[in-house]
Amino acid sequence: MQKRSIWLKLLGVQGAVLERVEFDGEMMRFHVRHRAGTERHCPECDRICGGYDHSDKPHTWRALDLGLARAVVSAHLHRVNCPEHGVVLESVPWARRGSAFTRQFEDTVTWLAVRMNKSAVAEFMRLAWRTVGSILERVCEEGRAVLDFPEVKRIGIDEVSYRKGHRYLTVVVDHDSNRLLFAHRGKSAGALKAFFKGLGKEGCAAIELVSADGAKHWHDAVRKHCPNARICMDPFHVVKWATEALDEIRRQVWRAARQGDDEHAAASVKHMRWALLKNPENLTTKQRTTLKEIEAVNKPLFRAYLLKEQLRDVFKTGGQRGIALLDTWIAWAETSGLNEFIGVAQSISDVRQAVDDALTSGLSNGRVESMNTRMQLLTRTAFGFHSAEALIALAYAKFGGLCPPLPTRLS
Repeated sequence: MQKRSIWLKLLGVQGAVLERVEFDGEMMRFHVRHRAGTERHCPECDRICGGYDHSDKPHTWRALDLGLARAVVSAHLHRVNCPEHGVVLESVPWARRGSAFTRQFEDTVTWLAVRMNKSAVAEFMRLAWRTVGSILERVCEEGRAVLDFPEVKRIGIDEVSYRKGHRYLTVVVDHDSNRLLFAHRGKSAGALKAFFKGLGKEGCAAIELVSADGAKHWHDAVRKHCPNARICMDPFHVVKWATEALDEIRRQVWRAARQGDDEHAAASVKHMRWALLKNPENLTTKQRTTLKEIEAVNKPLFRAYLLKEQLRDVFKTGGQRGIALLDTWIAWAETSGLNEFIGVAQSISDVRQAVDDALTSGLSNGRVESMNTRMQLLTRTAFGFHSAEALIALAYAKFGGLCPPLPTRLS
């Protein structure tokens, strides 16, 4: 193998001829050109196009370091005349569109960003952290452009906060593979439009179950795009309605004690909170005693506690029996005399079909909540990115299967 071919092999540059190498002690500059007779392609649509003119100024791409020296690839490019995109700079096989780095360099950065903290990646690759974000966006944009969605049947939809100021991402997770399928800035129905468009009509028709919370705009979006899907109301959010209702009743009792100048009773009610909200199996001996005291002196508050626990038992039971228990629970809540639980019963009735489908299918948003937790941890790694797109790209690489292998492991 000739020396020039060896250099190109080390650089990972394909489809080029090495003309000369310059070395100044700190940087190696490799001047290359396209092979004779190489077809020129539009960088936007990859269409073969005719040449328009030749640039006098060379373009450069940073390559992986060679030992202690930085490596740079330099080439004079042509502009091509694309019938669709007009006059644009031709694409090169060794770099992505609009990039100043070779493919192997960007793949290595992405692989490291998924597995290392940002300071280590930036220092090891001698880059600014914002540049790492731009690289991640390019790599994942290319990966998603050619991604063929598998036949997805069960998905979960939720939102995750990625920054202060009520900034959210909408995320879609495949329940069967636990893979991140989609992430998009915002939490409106429009955020899901791109996902369903990417699936196509056949992909949308293949979806059978969708878990989500009670957000009406998400339910409407699923019904619009997925005609065969059943929406499963997440049990955690339903029980959360009852938990919030119980805590509101406790606060009312506390406020009444304060207004009656009974500081001892007010303090006692304040410390009842965890005894009321914790699961029975996790209660301490002292908290069990507190519940017995509530049962003896405050019947409405204890009734609210029983309603909350009975609703938990409905989802523990599940199936047709769980549906029957839910009918009984709604009747009890509506006649309980507790306005907060009457409201919960009405909220459940509004999404009753979705609740019944959750009971019969056993599907919840547990996997999606797990993904949200990992996404929030990822925001710490991504701190310093000034766009949601860079964070989304990092999430796709880490949780969506779009992280490329190390160039040195391809063989």
